[in-house]
Amino acid sequence: TPSLIGLEQEGVHQLTYQSIMKCDVDIRKDLYGNIVLSGGTTMFDGIADRISKEVTALAPSSIRVKVVAPPERKYSVWIGGSILSSLSTFQQMWISKEEYDEAGPAIVHRKCF
Repeated sequence: TPSLIGLEQEGVHQLTYQSIMKCDVDIRKDLYGNIVLSGGTTMFDGIADRISKEVTALAPSSIRVKVVAPPERKYSVWIGGSILSSLSTFQQMWISKEEYDEAGPAIVHRKCF
């Protein structure tokens, strides 16, 4: 946990809840019902059940919380990024090694935001 190294950070369940609560009230039910875990840090045993229980405790009692943990989630972020990068609509955001070497991390903000 972040507290082990002296950082105060809310848990994934709290961040998920806060993100959903920032969305339009009309879509919150759908968001609570479609929480998808992705990335290597979601590979811990029992994490889907734990997040489900913790988000359920925060959500309105009438809401059904569903957390999905696809078996390929370790690579889902990479797969999603590779799909986006293959779409021509994102071509203006591509950054070559030469561009990155020349401008450094600032090139990401210049081309992507």
